[in-house]
Amino acid sequence: MRTAAVIVLVLLGAFASAHRAEAAACGLPDTTPLWIDFADGSVTFRDPVFGKPGVIAASAGTAVPAALRTEGAQTVYWQMKLGALVGTTTAPADPTTVAGAAQKLFDQAVASSGCPTPLIALNELNGASTTTPWTTTNAQYRANVLELMRQLAGRGARPFLLVNSAPYTGGEAADWWRQVSQVGDIVPEVYFNAPVVMRQGVILGSRRMRTVLRASIAAYTAIGIPVAKLGFVLGFQSGPGAGGREGLQPSSNWFEFTKLYTLAAKRIAAEFGVATVWTWGWGTFSVAGADADKQAAPCVYLWTRDQSLCDGPALAGADFPASLTEGQIALPQGVQCRLDGKSMLQTDLSRLAAVTHDRDVAFTILFGRLVSTGLVGVPAGRIRQAEQAIVDGRFAGSRSAYNAALAKAGANAHVARAAIADELQRAQAEAAMRVPAPSGAQIQSFYAAYPDTLVRQFKVKPAAPWLGNRTSGFALAPAAPAGLFRLPSAVASPFTVGLGSYTVTPLDRALPLGALPLDAAWAAIRTALRSFARTQAYEDAARKRYESALNRTICLRDDLPDPAVLEVSTYLPFLAL
Repeated sequence: MRTAAVIVLVLLGAFASAHRAEAAACGLPDTTPLWIDFADGSVTFRDPVFGKPGVIAASAGTAVPAALRTEGAQTVYWQMKLGALVGTTTAPADPTTVAGAAQKLFDQAVASSGCPTPLIALNELNGASTTTPWTTTNAQYRANVLELMRQLAGRGARPFLLVNSAPYTGGEAADWWRQVSQVGDIVPEVYFNAPVVMRQGVILGSRRMRTVLRASIAAYTAIGIPVAKLGFVLGFQSGPGAGGREGLQPSSNWFEFTKLYTLAAKRIAAEFGVATVWTWGWGTFSVAGADADKQAAPCVYLWTRDQSLCDGPALAGADFPASLTEGQIALPQGVQCRLDGKSMLQTDLSRLAAVTHDRDVAFTILFGRLVSTGLVGVPAGRIRQAEQAIVDGRFAGSRSAYNAALAKAGANAHVARAAIADELQRAQAEAAMRVPAPSGAQIQSFYAAYPDTLVRQFKVKPAAPWLGNRTSGFALAPAAPAGLFRLPSAVASPFTVGLGSYTVTPLDRALPLGALPLDAAWAAIRTALRSFARTQAYEDAARKRYESALNRTICLRDDLPDPAVLEVSTYLPFLAL
């Protein structure tokens, strides 16, 4: 396995090295990713916004790119209509014409970019989602696209195939995608509806965009395509029906979306190490696509990318929220998640995962703890008292035996005390839950259904909740601390649980519920049913709190926990109070 991993790393390194060498051609930056912005003649403001050092503009023809380079930008070639060279999925071009089309395109790209080994965007592949087996015409179309890219690469160009829909990667389609990646780059277009994103808010909207961008890359890496051959296109369209602005108002919201979209792309590009990030939507091709904010939006985009490229806040206006950290994954070293100023540490997650043997379970438990922190205060002295009660009651007072049990379970004192704090906090929270009293019919039904449930009679000081806040009576095993049923009969024993410390005297041994007359068991059943209802009410309320808190939580790589109610004592039962 190690040898295979080394081979994979070497191959990925080889791809990355090849990419770096290509990226450095024609004076382009030897960096990852390359940010490339569409700026042909339809982008009327291209010179003042994109004509500057630090910008790589994608354009066609010769006059526009030459002017941009004069202003300090660098340029690559943009082939607007791939179909003009290879045909369509239903009417593919004659394959004998592809080599000639490639030569003509290559010559145009060289003349346009002033580079003998040009980067060429091919806009755009049709039918990426088409499943196999392909029709004869679609198969020929795909063969034409692949051959065009081979011909371009053979002449020294670096073609980029833009893809406007999710790829089908099953069967022979996977082989086709892999062959494409061997002769060029694959660049999925990942567009968003700005009003939908902004309705979700900064945290959820940003998370959604990052998640979709990750998925766009993962669709290709899953079939073995290296990230050095991948990128994505961001869409800032203004016209309706194509994603992008879609009528979003006011302008400050559009500018904020532009910022959040760019920040999401920066994060995922860095996370994966993709080769390129392209932007589209700056041109105006129709009356419907005209937009008074056309020039300000790309300035905000450039500013978000690199504050030296444009003064985005100045053009965006006073209402523009200029924070570059709100809603972003900007966590201190060692922090897994952050919620409302509180942190979950990676060390705590590792410690607890050693106990649960399941990282997801540990993650869920710690998230619940993060949400609940501060809701119910638990003094440190109360935790130490409860811990000592566990040592006394379950380990005969032997601290070494207690520590050995923790070690055997993969835990330590830190994990144990945090779990005890959880138990105490939950006990206090449950006790405060208001629930209706059970009906007589419910009590009778329970008595008939569970005759084998253990019940035991006690005297206790002070009054205890498992006796319905009385000082004597019967307690049902499922609704009372388990330790009560291990105490010796007729002996007054100290007993500490989540809600306090008691002196408990069992009056007899435990009996099946069915051995008691219903009237003698009535109060115990009523107390138990109310306890069950409080537990359910607590868990329902906790689950709602967790689900709501997820909307405010920032975690590494947007790796989020399940908002479920789990307890450490499930895995360390001797800590249950």
